[in-house]
Amino acid sequence: MKKSALTACLFLLALGACSDDESSDPAGTNNGANNGANNGANNGANNGANNGANNGANNGANNGANNGGNNGVNNGANNGANNGEIRTVEHPDGWIEYIPGGDTICSRGTEYAYFVNEGSSGNVIVDFWGGGACWNELTCSVADAIFNPDVEQLRSLVGRAKVGIYNRDNPDNPFKDWTHVVVPYCTGDVHWGDATQTYAEGTDAEVTIHHRGATNAKTALQYVYDNHGEPENIFVTGCSAGGYGSIVWGAHLMERYPEAKVVQMSDSAAGVITQTFFQESFPKWNALPALPDWIPGWNPNEVDIFALQLADLYTVFGNQYPNQVVAQYNTAFDENQTFYYTVMGGEDANAWSGEMYAQMEKAEAGADNFHAFIAPGEVHCIIVSDDFYTVESNGVTLVDWVNDLIAGGDDIQSVYCEDCGAPGE
Repeated sequence: MKKSALTACLFLLALGACSDDESSDPAGTNNGANNGANNGANNGANNGANNGANNGANNGANNGANNGGNNGVNNGANNGANNGEIRTVEHPDGWIEYIPGGDTICSRGTEYAYFVNEGSSGNVIVDFWGGGACWNELTCSVADAIFNPDVEQLRSLVGRAKVGIYNRDNPDNPFKDWTHVVVPYCTGDVHWGDATQTYAEGTDAEVTIHHRGATNAKTALQYVYDNHGEPENIFVTGCSAGGYGSIVWGAHLMERYPEAKVVQMSDSAAGVITQTFFQESFPKWNALPALPDWIPGWNPNEVDIFALQLADLYTVFGNQYPNQVVAQYNTAFDENQTFYYTVMGGEDANAWSGEMYAQMEKAEAGADNFHAFIAPGEVHCIIVSDDFYTVESNGVTLVDWVNDLIAGGDDIQSVYCEDCGAPGE
C-alpha cells in the first residue's frame, strides 16, 4: 500500500476498508481521509479550530453534554441498560450494535455504541479500536483530523469489511468462531478518560471535548460480564490508541476472570512518548481512575504514575498475573506512531524506533510472560488487515505467533526484526 493511502486509513479509523489495492475503498476512505487528515492536520489547527471544530464542538458537544451526558451521569450506563434504555441495531453477518445511552457519550456529544458478534466456541475477543488522541488546544481543535470523534466510520464497516481478524471465512483466523466484542473509540483519551474539557475557553478557538473513554469501555465490558460468565479463553487487543486501552482493561478482565486463559496483545501501541506527555494529557482526561488500583505498581496513591514508562506498566501487569500472557506487536519504523511522537515534541523515526526496541526489551526483562513481535517496515496496525496472515519477521509469521500466545506454554519466544533497514525502505 502506498504511504498516502495508508495514512488515510490511519486517521479515519477505516483500516478495515483498506487493502494493498488503492482502488478498493468501499467506505470512501482514501479520498475522505486524505482530504480530512492531511488538510486538517496540516492546515486545520487554525481554520479547523475556528470553523468545523468550534462549531461542531460547541453545538454538538455542549448540547449533547447538557441534554444527554449530564442527565445520564447520575444514573450510569449500566442502570440505563437495566431500565430498558439500551437500543440495538442489526448489521450484516450477525453483528449487533448496542446503543447503551446513560452517561456514555462521544467527544462532541453524539451517541456511543459498541458492536458484538456472538461466536460458537465460547471464547471471547475484545477489540479496543484506535484513532488518534487529543490533549490540548492544538490537537483538540483539529479533532476530525487527529482523532475520530464519533462511531460513524466504524458503524459503516461493521459486517461489511471482512479482513484481518474479522474474516470468519478464513480458516487460518484464530478467532473465526470466537465472540467478537468491538469497543469503538471516539473520545481522544486512549479509552482511559472520564472528563469533559473545554479547550481555549473564551476564545474564537474554544472547543469542548468529552473524554469519556473509560465510561464507554466499562459499558462494553459489562456486556461480556453479563453474557459470558465462564469463557475458557479471552483475547484482549487493540490497534494504536486501542492498544493502550487493551492494557488497562486487559488487567480488569484478568482480575474478573481468574480461571480463564487471558491474552493481552497491543497492536502498534509502543508507548514511546515525550517526558511531559502524561503530565499534559492525564489531568485533562481524568485518566487515573481507570487504572487498576488494586495492582500496587499501578496505584497512583502509591507510585508516581507520571514517572513510569510503558515497559514499567507491562512489568507490573505481567507480574501481577504471571499465569496470563501480555504482548506487543509493532513495525520497526511505524509511521503513525512516529507522527504522534513528533507532535508531542519527539525527534524522528530513527529516534522512535530505538526507544521502541528499548521499551520492548525492558518489558521482556521485567516480566517473564511478556513477549514482543517486531516486523519490518513502517505500516501501522495489523489486526484489521489481511497482512495479519502473511507478515513475518525472522521467518516467523505473526499468525503462528498469535496462535502460540493463545496456546500458552513456556516456549513462547519474542521476535525482533533483524536487518530492518531504515525508515521508508
